[in-house]
Amino acid sequence: MTAPKPTPSGSPAPAESLISPDVVRSFRSELKRGEDVIDPLTFAGSIPQDRGIAPRIRIGHSRWFNLLWLIPIGFVLLITAVAVAKGIRDLPAVASFMKTYPGASTLPDSAPVGFPAWLGWQHFLNMFFMIFIIRSGAQILTDHPRLYWTRHSTPGRDWFRVQKPVPEDPLWTAKKDSISLPQQIGLPGLRHSIGLARWWHLGIDTLWLANGIVFFVLLFATGQWMRLVPLSWDVIPNSISVAIQYLSLDWPTESGWTNYNSLQLIAYFVTVFIAAPLALITGLGMSPALSTRFRRISSVFSIQVARSLHFLVLCWFLLFIVVHVTLVLTTGALKNLNHMYAGRDDQSWIGFWIFAASMVVIIVGWVAATPLTIRHPRLIQKAGYALIGPAQRLFEHIDAKPGQYTEKDISPYLWHNGQYPESDEYKALFDNDFRDYRLRVNGLVENPVELSLAQLRSMAYHEQITQHFCIQGWSGVAKWGGVSMQSILELVKPAPEAKWVVFYSLGDGPDEGVYYDAHPIEQMGYQLTMLAYDMNGAPLSYGHGAPLRLRNEVQLGFKMVKWIKGIEFVEHFSEIGGGFGGYNEDHEFFGYRQSI
Repeated sequence: MTAPKPTPSGSPAPAESLISPDVVRSFRSELKRGEDVIDPLTFAGSIPQDRGIAPRIRIGHSRWFNLLWLIPIGFVLLITAVAVAKGIRDLPAVASFMKTYPGASTLPDSAPVGFPAWLGWQHFLNMFFMIFIIRSGAQILTDHPRLYWTRHSTPGRDWFRVQKPVPEDPLWTAKKDSISLPQQIGLPGLRHSIGLARWWHLGIDTLWLANGIVFFVLLFATGQWMRLVPLSWDVIPNSISVAIQYLSLDWPTESGWTNYNSLQLIAYFVTVFIAAPLALITGLGMSPALSTRFRRISSVFSIQVARSLHFLVLCWFLLFIVVHVTLVLTTGALKNLNHMYAGRDDQSWIGFWIFAASMVVIIVGWVAATPLTIRHPRLIQKAGYALIGPAQRLFEHIDAKPGQYTEKDISPYLWHNGQYPESDEYKALFDNDFRDYRLRVNGLVENPVELSLAQLRSMAYHEQITQHFCIQGWSGVAKWGGVSMQSILELVKPAPEAKWVVFYSLGDGPDEGVYYDAHPIEQMGYQLTMLAYDMNGAPLSYGHGAPLRLRNEVQLGFKMVKWIKGIEFVEHFSEIGGGFGGYNEDHEFFGYRQSI
């Protein structure tokens, strides 16, 4: 199929025609309300579960290393390290070094002693929030189970994957590439449940960050920061000494009530002052609104760099948790638990019982999270939006200017996604090169119109090179050509009460019913919001939304409706479809605001 090139700017203006209320009603009558309870067998269009493969990282150009080999390799290396440490510990030079640097960190006389009660509460809340953040984060990763170091998510150029190579199928979609996790590992554990996973992840992130702010304020207000920040370069040789002591199985004397050993100090410092802030920064680095606004940063610190670093931060937290819990339980469990939970320095059982009670709460939360999500997904959707919604509203008001990318930045591959249109109506339009296609623009407008593709091409041509951000995590740069939404606004003249713009697709969603999505009318006036009929200098392909698709660069990709057949200006979207602002919002519990 080929479509005509844009006509010269002097071509006749688009013809106008009144649209009857029956047409407006027909758009809405083709929608299907989503369910309020999840049936795992029919969720996301009955997509079958797919466990993927063992995690792999790229070695060189085309070889992949199965990370499960790290288990036996790590065991052999650990045994070897223990043997080496035991062998060198009694060497005169090593013994002298360890005598000079016994391992304890140095603190000033003004440093506080002991653990205040607030630290115990902070420790529990941090641990409680982290289990949901980690589980939902793993679920999000599996929706696009590949990581890259460039913004071009090109198949075969990923550096990490837990999925087979992308097949040769030219219409292979990112949704088909997703995998699933067991329900007590992932949250909620269903394949392509990223909408609900994001509510858990972003919502609990908000609580975790609030808890972190309180922690930092109290940490510096009470002087406890001195116990977590290296204050002397002696911490480096002392940490080496501690590592030798641990590996030789003659462990250093624990004095955590007064000061940590140097290796502990470095681990805590990295976790609190590097890993935690980096988790926030890399999370924001995946925001389409922020990336299109802060161009100098995102040109270097792309979404895929942010996503890869975010994953490595997760790996650090997992490693820290395993090592931390192991050492707490093997270096004097009762005393350590009293320090952490009871704020006392003795061998009583008080700290243990507080810890046991906290573990009951954590286990109940862990076990209940997935059943709660499946039975009450609307509750998770609404609670998540209540927590992260204010930040999303803040970011979505950030407009961006064109010019960040040039043609040399265009990605060699842009993933297909969505449910392809297969109706007789679409097939007939496709077969005659969309000559009979009409875009209906109506609703709360002074001048409703019906535009053919030729008429759209006769309007002022708008072109931009921008980056696409999919909610699943992949990205890519493309050149889009078409009509600015500013031109559409000028043509139809929206009424003052029109606050939202609804885009209807020629394609259905995976659970049947026409795909649609609602956007704030404010964003329709942004410089980078457009209706595209060209991609990379050629007419849109079937897989990328022919004949017309939306580009709203401050939003995630699922909101950029493809195969558009109609646009309706409304006061609010609450009476359209399921009332949540879009097809994925109705059926898969996404959010109608997704600037993060």
